[in-house]
Amino acid sequence: VFVGFLGVLIGFLFGLLPLLWAQVASLAGEAPRIFREMQSYLEVLPQQYPTLISMEGLNTIYNQVTTEAGRMTQWLVSFSLASIPDLVALLIYMVLVPILVFFFLKDRQVLLESLSRMLPSQRPMMVRIWHEVNLQCANYVRGKAVEILIVGVVTYVSFKLLGMPYAVLLSLMVGLSVVIPYIGAAVVTIPVAVIALFAFGWGSEFIWVMVAYGVIQALDGNVLVPVLFSEVNNLHPVAIIVAVLFFGGIWGLWGVFFAIPLATMLKAIFAAWPVHEGKSVGTG
Repeated sequence: VFVGFLGVLIGFLFGLLPLLWAQVASLAGEAPRIFREMQSYLEVLPQQYPTLISMEGLNTIYNQVTTEAGRMTQWLVSFSLASIPDLVALLIYMVLVPILVFFFLKDRQVLLESLSRMLPSQRPMMVRIWHEVNLQCANYVRGKAVEILIVGVVTYVSFKLLGMPYAVLLSLMVGLSVVIPYIGAAVVTIPVAVIALFAFGWGSEFIWVMVAYGVIQALDGNVLVPVLFSEVNNLHPVAIIVAVLFFGGIWGLWGVFFAIPLATMLKAIFAAWPVHEGKSVGTG
């Protein structure tokens, strides 16, 4: 397992990361052209739909988008200058994390026994919750890792066959979007549609890209997820969305990523919590 972990880490750092960086830099260079073409598309809409869209409203929207794009560019510049200390910390973590993973795998039982000495000797409910959370979270993490790999690879092959630009970047985004159910797929649809539109225009190629993307999302939600997560207690969609919003509001991006495991833990606690049925009192 440790050798596999190191192989994946090295493959990402020296194989996938340079491709991602190159495509992100290329997309940043194409951003001005995309904005110009977006403006030309918007200018045609009032002529085609004069009763629904006005030029004044489009100019307002375009000015707001341009302002936000300028703010985003300034944020990227300031972030790149301020991220130098974070880069040093990242290099330190790249050394420390593999060492921690090795000892966690090697001395797992010793570490758990050391922690258990601090807990009460009689802890049946805690043991039950621990086993349930451990089983559910392990199944969830394994299933999500396999789902990200399958969805990312299938998306990359589909986009590459259709001639979609930035296939590596988009396939990684689509693969990681499965971590956040429902919300992730809806958010990633926007960059996929925008890049396909400015690459192919309103034509058959754009339609085929969106059809392929829709088929991948449908197969993921209706076939792949039930197969991979058959052993996991499924949470209600409302519970998933509430967990993402709640933990994301508390801890930001990390809360969004860990919303489902945290919701699973809360569900295990409520399931193991003892319930005392009250005695019914008769009248008469």
